Amino acid sequence: MDLSLATWLVIAVAIALANLPFLNEKVLGFVPLPNAGGGSSPAGAHTKPFFLRLLELFVLYFVVGALAHALESRIGNAFPQAWEFYAITACLFVVLAFPGFVFRYLRKRRN
Repeated sequence: MDLSLATWLVIAVAIALANLPFLNEKVLGFVPLPNAGGGSSPAGAHTKPFFLRLLELFVLYFVVGALAHALESRIGNAFPQAWEFYAITACLFVVLAFPGFVFRYLRKRRN
């Protein structure tokens, strides 16, 4: 795999995984929430609490980081990173999650 393809793959996966917590009601995209108290929402649908969405975002950040590190190691030597790199990439991951956040919480719902 060449460097350009690996870079675009990491960017595409980061965009998809950053928005995943906000676009579905399953934990990490495939684990359904347990039925807690019958649910008052229509058709038995459960909504994830916001803290769970943030926890998912945190976990998925490390999944994307592991993928990027694996691809970098496969192409050549993986460069050591300082804390600034992780602070910047975490902020970038949160920015990439903004469309999903807007879709979930800021979009006006029509009744």
